[in-house]
Amino acid sequence: MIRLAKYLKPFTPLILAAIVLLFIQGMADLSLPDYIAHIVNTGIQQGGIETALPQAVRQSEMSKLTLFMTADEQKDVLAHYTLIDSTAANYDSYVTQYPALANEPIYVLNENLPQADIDRLNPVMGKALLAVSGIQQLMDDPSKAAQLPAMGSFDISKLPAGTDLFQMLANLPALVRAPILNAMNERFATMDSNMIVQAASSAIKTEYAALGMDSSALQNSYIIRIGGVMLLISLISGISTIMVGFLAARTAAGLARNLRRDVFKKVESFSNNEFDKFSVSSLITRSTNDVTQLQVLIVLLIRMVFYAPILGVGGILKAVGTDSSMWWIIALGLAALITLIIVIFTLALPKFKVIQTLVDKLNLVTRENLAGMMVVRAFNTQPFEEKRFDKANQDLTGMNLSVNRIMVGMMPFMMLIMNGLTLLIIWVGAHQVADGAMQVGNMIAFMQYALQVVFAFIMLSIMFIILPRASVSADRIADVLETEPSITDPKNPKRFPAPFDGVIEFRDVSFRYPGAEADVLHSINFTANPGETTAFIGSTGSGKSTVVNLIPRFYDVTEGAILIDGVDIREVTQHELREKMGYIPQKANLFSGTIESNLRYADEHAAVETLETAAEIAQASEFIESKPERFAAEIAQGGSNVSGGQRQRLSIARALVKNAPIYIFDDSFSALDFKTDAALRRALKEQTADSTLLIVTQRVSTIKNAEQIIVLDEGKIVGKGTHHELMDTCEVYREIALSQLGIEELA
Repeated sequence: MIRLAKYLKPFTPLILAAIVLLFIQGMADLSLPDYIAHIVNTGIQQGGIETALPQAVRQSEMSKLTLFMTADEQKDVLAHYTLIDSTAANYDSYVTQYPALANEPIYVLNENLPQADIDRLNPVMGKALLAVSGIQQLMDDPSKAAQLPAMGSFDISKLPAGTDLFQMLANLPALVRAPILNAMNERFATMDSNMIVQAASSAIKTEYAALGMDSSALQNSYIIRIGGVMLLISLISGISTIMVGFLAARTAAGLARNLRRDVFKKVESFSNNEFDKFSVSSLITRSTNDVTQLQVLIVLLIRMVFYAPILGVGGILKAVGTDSSMWWIIALGLAALITLIIVIFTLALPKFKVIQTLVDKLNLVTRENLAGMMVVRAFNTQPFEEKRFDKANQDLTGMNLSVNRIMVGMMPFMMLIMNGLTLLIIWVGAHQVADGAMQVGNMIAFMQYALQVVFAFIMLSIMFIILPRASVSADRIADVLETEPSITDPKNPKRFPAPFDGVIEFRDVSFRYPGAEADVLHSINFTANPGETTAFIGSTGSGKSTVVNLIPRFYDVTEGAILIDGVDIREVTQHELREKMGYIPQKANLFSGTIESNLRYADEHAAVETLETAAEIAQASEFIESKPERFAAEIAQGGSNVSGGQRQRLSIARALVKNAPIYIFDDSFSALDFKTDAALRRALKEQTADSTLLIVTQRVSTIKNAEQIIVLDEGKIVGKGTHHELMDTCEVYREIALSQLGIEELA
């Protein structure tokens, strides 16, 4: 993967934008459990009461509350409330809001209190409210005295029935009330601020009822407000998710496009040496299947790998902040997940490497069968090929099934861990709720955060499974991109002299295929002049095609040099070299399109007259004119909808459109009948009188009139001259000629 990291550089802005959006999404998702806790704790359990500071308190009730405060606390609390009576300026609006104001003055909480003041006063008012509420319950039902906290040396249960405890406490000196306050504070010492607020909410609702307020409206308002915030956060999260998906898909698609483009460009620069290293089926797999694997990885990488740490780390911090005593539950779940991931990763990684090799093999078998279908049918070997394909298919299927068996066990185990974690949190959390150490909403929030942490690790585990296969694909692509062609242009290239003549000279040329143990060409020396035909003939495997393939630098010579117009072809660029040549390969290859598009492959700006002339020289005019569309007639992929002879003639015509000073015909007349062959050679001689012609052939009749015939045998020149000279001086040539033609024809 690191070898291809540079391909992500153009997409850095998109990736950074995606990370920012993922951070926004993560913060939104992490905030939702907090709001759920608020809904449960404040909205449902506390009836929408958010603090222990009532919005309003009757004067009589406030006098009771202050009994359970120190002098400083009394001043602090009363400083944040305003006394409202019938003389107040906004009396009418207040009495509408608090009907009890008509009977007695009330204290109204000042607006926009700083959060620091609220946090400071919450325990003060909360404890007072709980104390007043408890004493009121005792006065209403003396049997509940045992449930109240001991107030120093004061045994409330022994007081006479009907005793006004508040009046009694008000009459006690401050020094006497101090132990009572200390005992109350000790009672509430184990409760945190949130628990005090929750416990005091019942007393506040009772006070609101006494004031004539609608407490249910307060609850509904709170739930609707918090629910609206949650909907807004969910909307932000959803929009971020969509945008991240779009950016990830755009990045991955762009990366795949660039990789396919560069792989194709690199393959175009390969010489035959590199094609011997990478099979065609493997190159196809690398530019399709392997690139697709990377494309999928990049989408998941951006979508999951960047998001998982945000969700995981944030979830841990939020969970610990909610209740630090249950951190060990998350640690236990993560340990189980990490163990599972390590086991699966260890088992799956080696198999992913094998899968890509098996895909290559399946592609190879499929390609060979499709390309050689006629041969398969001719020899009735369909059952054998079916077994060969089935073997490759079964091997790939078996390996995929093996990986899937490992993968299929991953999700059930992860769900088991998640559900076990949930049960453990509920079990431990329920005991803490029962002990008053935790609120129900906080337990739910902790459970949500724990699941988010686990989900983050599940996302990473999925990446750990996908990453090995994609890593193999990335290495295979990088192998192609990092392969340096063995045939390259010089750093300071020369130019051919002008005017260009096209004199080709081989000087002591020897050649050995890469990896071969011996040379296939030995000390080849000859000169091919413009206006002349130089022909190569010899037995199969004698090196004829190898000689002409050295001229366009499909291979480079092992020893010696090839010069054109006195310039070593290795000292000019490949483009300039091949620009001077019209090449017709052994296997005539046409491209999907039309006859015209195939002919224009040599020169896209060629005039129609040039196309017609080239077709006429190549003896292709007759069958072109027989088609209603003429030059617009469709050509299927590989020219499969025309005959072998027609493909060869169109291939020759394509080269002639180039009007090059050098033409190389590599056994390009083999599919032509003798009549067409003769007519083509006559027309070719007339129209290319100034060009250098090199012809590789097995037919003596094709080269009888060549100015120079070179006879090759086992990679060596065993004869050189005209037809008549070679009949007298070269035994190899004479044997070839006599095997094809009669004495009269050879004369």
